[in-house]
Amino acid sequence: MRSPTAEKACTRVTDATPAYCACGTLVLGCGNELFGDDGFGPAVARRLRDRAGVPESVVVLDVGTSVREVLFNVVLSPVRPRRIIVVDAVDMGRAPGAVWTIEAGDLPLVKLDDFSMHQLPTSNLLREVAELGAVEVACVVGQVSAIPPEVRPGLSAPVERAVERAVEMILGICGAAPVLGPR
Repeated sequence: MRSPTAEKACTRVTDATPAYCACGTLVLGCGNELFGDDGFGPAVARRLRDRAGVPESVVVLDVGTSVREVLFNVVLSPVRPRRIIVVDAVDMGRAPGAVWTIEAGDLPLVKLDDFSMHQLPTSNLLREVAELGAVEVACVVGQVSAIPPEVRPGLSAPVERAVERAVEMILGICGAAPVLGPR
């Protein structure tokens, strides 16, 4: 897990509560960058951290394949973000590079057995955070071209182009005015 962007705007409630639990919006970039387009979530997190116009109340984490640790912390925390946005790659038969939002419960069944963020405990955690924790949960997903069977870092061209569309979508969900270019 890499450091958040706006942690300065989120203060620790207790020594045991991570600052990201007390933010307004927590963006979690999920995926394994060693397997091609599966690195979509981390790429979106990096791009979002480099953008101007991200509200101070937004914390962006590249969680790689460790999203469950963060979600457990959120579930167990006495305070929670108002919103969690999970960003990940999916294969749902759309055109490579398509980006859209989806409910956590509507994630493809094949992702339930995948090493990425959608393993069953993670899907259950997302539902628990939403239902019991009164946290708005959104998933921003990108359609992969393919996930290689062996280690092969780097996004395909369509998925690389989709990264900026995902950033704009996330900024829209956060209510931020779009600002083009890096900070």
